[in-house]
Amino acid sequence: MRFPHETAPAPADALVDRVTRSFDACPDPRLREVLVSLVTHLHAVVREVRITEDEWAAAVAFLTRCGQVTDEHRQEFVLLSDVLGLSMQTITVNDRAEGGVTEATVFGPFFVEGSPEVPLGGDVGGAARGEPCLVEGTVTDEAGRPVPGARIEVWEADDDGRYDVQYDDGRVAGRAHLFSDAEGRYRFWGVTPTPYPIPHDGPVGALLAAAGRSPMRAAHLHFLVTAPGLRRLVTHIFVRGDALLDHDAVFGVRDSLVATFERHPAGTPTPDGRVPDGTWTRARFDIVLGALSPGR
Repeated sequence: MRFPHETAPAPADALVDRVTRSFDACPDPRLREVLVSLVTHLHAVVREVRITEDEWAAAVAFLTRCGQVTDEHRQEFVLLSDVLGLSMQTITVNDRAEGGVTEATVFGPFFVEGSPEVPLGGDVGGAARGEPCLVEGTVTDEAGRPVPGARIEVWEADDDGRYDVQYDDGRVAGRAHLFSDAEGRYRFWGVTPTPYPIPHDGPVGALLAAAGRSPMRAAHLHFLVTAPGLRRLVTHIFVRGDALLDHDAVFGVRDSLVATFERHPAGTPTPDGRVPDGTWTRARFDIVLGALSPGR
């Protein structure tokens, strides 16, 4: 029953109310919370910009194309999440990098299980084309204590901006893992990171082109660091001075992850006694792992 002085809700408001109330019987409180919020915000967008039926049909067709190009080698929906900043936002609200803990960033689509192990000072680059680069640092906990035996996975693109999995010859290059020593130290050789485009030959690439956005990622090298009793860390190091630091296609750059890659002239001896024919770079990246949250 409605009293005469009460105003009936607008049809749009009434629809949102009906849809959100349809989840009242959901037995999972968290699922209900997420669905109600999602529906509320999606309806708000439609109303705010007055989406036309043709525009909504185009949006559905776009999502359909994302599904059609997704397979075991490519995840277009992850790519869409990345370029909309949703992947990074999820990391931001969950990453409690307090007390000097190293900040996390996006995982990316090119990690592969089963990478080869290299010794301390070993060559991660392998057959990857590029300028040699020595990366070194320490792994510690929040109290500054060394973390011996931390597993450090690294992977990166070559000088042509491609990861090994983007080639069809089965190569393994620019990817390996190693373990920190008894004092938490690590070092390895790779190639100096260079900028490269995310896959942009599909619907997400078309969206970026229509929006006038570049598909380029800032130069970086991936890290996945794990150790018993400490929080898993997925992060990158970025190259100081890279023109794309403020324009990374997936918004993954964090100031604390930008490192100096010092370039040395050809013929300059390296710390381990090499004398490269060409130039080489050296970067330091100290890693601090956070404690596991209660119940994890």
